[in-house]
Amino acid sequence: MYVSDRVKELPPYLFSRFQKRKEELKAIGVDVIDLGIGAPDLPTPKFIIDKLCEEVQNPMNHRYSPYDGSKEFREAVAHFYQNHYGVELDPDTEVLALIGSKEGIANLIQAAINPGDTVLIPDPGYPVYQTAVHLAGGTSTYLPLDAQNGYVPMFERVSEMDKQAAKLLFLNYPGNPTAATVELNTFLEAITFGKKNNIAVIHDAAYDLVTFDGYKSPSILQVPQAKEVAVEFGSLSKSFNMTGWRIGYVVGNKDLIKALHTYKSNIDTSQFLAIQKAAAHALRSDLSDVKKHNEIFKARMERMYQGLIEAGFEVEKPRGSIFIWTKIPAGYTSAVFSEKLLEEAGIIVTPGTAFGPSGEGYIRISLSVQLDRIDEVIRRIKEFTSKGVISS
Repeated sequence: MYVSDRVKELPPYLFSRFQKRKEELKAIGVDVIDLGIGAPDLPTPKFIIDKLCEEVQNPMNHRYSPYDGSKEFREAVAHFYQNHYGVELDPDTEVLALIGSKEGIANLIQAAINPGDTVLIPDPGYPVYQTAVHLAGGTSTYLPLDAQNGYVPMFERVSEMDKQAAKLLFLNYPGNPTAATVELNTFLEAITFGKKNNIAVIHDAAYDLVTFDGYKSPSILQVPQAKEVAVEFGSLSKSFNMTGWRIGYVVGNKDLIKALHTYKSNIDTSQFLAIQKAAAHALRSDLSDVKKHNEIFKARMERMYQGLIEAGFEVEKPRGSIFIWTKIPAGYTSAVFSEKLLEEAGIIVTPGTAFGPSGEGYIRISLSVQLDRIDEVIRRIKEFTSKGVISS
């Protein structure tokens, strides 16, 4: 069968490979603890499920959705931005419903660049950015991020050639995989950089509501005139534990949103209306369930953080996301450490190199299991690292 060169050139999705090995180990009786994929294990709040059940009973919701999403959902997104960030949005031109933000990000790249165009992506960063650029025939160039600099963008290290060639710039805070957080001045710098160099700024805010210790993640659209060059992607997957529902949105620059709308209207017909209306109900809520879930993730983060410190790891305490990004012991590569941890301790983590070359020497740990399992992870990690028997 014929397969396109671009698909042939794609490496196997890393998480799929780990999942295959996980099933093999489980089949021979290994108790595998999976901290690889960022999939919240907490239940979707009951009031959202109840709303879905109600809307499913309405025959009108089983028809095609408008291509840009239901007006009810788009207005709820606008309400959320006004209420949470103080940002005003036109639900008709500055909001678009998505079948999850991952889909929207990949399709925006298709809609916004031509083959050969350059896109600046964070290193380390979410692998889908680079994959989507590749599938669109573009060229990815790394935007340097550095642990010593708190993983904020180092725009001064972007070459003049890349500034002239780049059409899009991706940011992601709270960050995946680094769990890095920023204040509004970082977004101000990004918008200034984008305007000066005629580069559209794309902020992936998938973890915007998953924060701890009083920290509130800003929106890039809070920067004055940000909508002239920026869009922001949002998702209900992590904040409301709705990963399987596949519902998200993009807001901001109306020209980019129009381009994405046009592209998507030719390849999909938006999300099931009942899901959109349940999601609208979630966005109009008081977010009390989000806060309750954040307390659970915070407790897990504190336990994992303390355990890693006791085991001798170098790690910064996160203020957001559902991840811990930690250095690994000397003498290991990220890939070797991750593979040995799975084979010898039955723990799945993600090697830092999955997120770019700057991820070498790190692993990403997901806070996606209960406290008793985190205690077991810490016990196994301490036992594993105390052996000190492998070489890279």
